[in-house]
Amino acid sequence: MNPKFYVFILLLAGIVSASCKKDMVYGSQYERSFKAWESFKATSGNSYRYMVSFGSWTGYSTETVITVEKGEVVARSFVARSFADRTSNQVVIREEWEEGTDNLGTHDNGFAPATLDEIYHRAKTDWLRKRKDAQTYFETKNNGMISSCGYVTDGCQDDCFNGVTIGFIEKR
Repeated sequence: MNPKFYVFILLLAGIVSASCKKDMVYGSQYERSFKAWESFKATSGNSYRYMVSFGSWTGYSTETVITVEKGEVVARSFVARSFADRTSNQVVIREEWEEGTDNLGTHDNGFAPATLDEIYHRAKTDWLRKRKDAQTYFETKNNGMISSCGYVTDGCQDDCFNGVTIGFIEKR
């Protein structure tokens, strides 16, 4: 083949890669985190658990634990907590359930059953996109893998984070 063709292909690949990074906030940090994820996925046999958490200023909080075996979500558990009443610091469980392969995704509450491959894809294509009207956040406190990724629209007052907060990622 013509060497000019190879130069053209390399140039085109560079332009496409650069344009994707320009549309993304935290592009180089995302790439480092994605490499950490790929390494973890290889050493874990793509079998792991992770926990997505949510917390409101009202005291309401949730935790969803998702279990993945060989790249497929096989289980999901959920717990929601809040204060017992307005005057108490006592925390009570408001809802709790577990799902397995036979009923996966049947509950409305909780983080959707998703693999970390899907989380990284959503981070790249949605949560880390540059926005004129939002502040974007990206943290990698899970051994280099995503711990927080998302954005808050300017002017929003309460519970405005659009994204994911991952408390732990562990091998199965």
